[in-house]
Amino acid sequence: MNIIRSNFSDLTDSQIKQYESLMRLYKSWNNKINVISRKDISDLNIRHVLHSLSIAKIIEFIPETKILDVGTGGGFPGIPLAIMFPEVSFHLTDSIGKKIKVVKAISNELGLKNVVAEQIRAQNVNQQYDFVISRAVTNMTDFIKIVDGKVSTSSQNSLANGILYLKGGDLTNELKQLKNVKTFNISSYFNDIFFESKKIVYLPMPCKGRGNQLAD
Repeated sequence: MNIIRSNFSDLTDSQIKQYESLMRLYKSWNNKINVISRKDISDLNIRHVLHSLSIAKIIEFIPETKILDVGTGGGFPGIPLAIMFPEVSFHLTDSIGKKIKVVKAISNELGLKNVVAEQIRAQNVNQQYDFVISRAVTNMTDFIKIVDGKVSTSSQNSLANGILYLKGGDLTNELKQLKNVKTFNISSYFNDIFFESKKIVYLPMPCKGRGNQLAD
């Protein structure tokens, strides 16, 4: 917990309690329904919670921002961000029912009123959001196709509406055909070796923006 508090000094007592509860809740649920690898559960705060919260290092979402978390798995990056931004609405989606069961249970036990969890394929989500977030569910080009039409054109945050994607490794080839894409090295914010090759990929993306983002 100290690593979270040291990187985010403005947390309220309520937020601190919620972050402190995550390890207990995930260990308990992971024994029933495996949503996090056993080697990762002991490093939950770094590999999952802090990784998710890296997004909060590049943007502070304003109240009433709407966010779609695609392929949330056990609730990442959505749940840690929902704790950080209690006045922001988060729609956490995954096609696997047992994962959504865990997300719903943990959200309820944390008292998160700003989270809706749903078992649904992202392609079937029929709403628009300010941002779409995810952790490396597929390559970026395919991901853009999946979420095309789900990003609102009306931007109010410090970053224009679009995709915030957590991914690691060398992304040069994957991103070279995209216009306006920007990457942030997470190692610039957190010192742990886990983040050495981890990045936030930001792509501003209007409502029907797939074609507009491909390089000529």
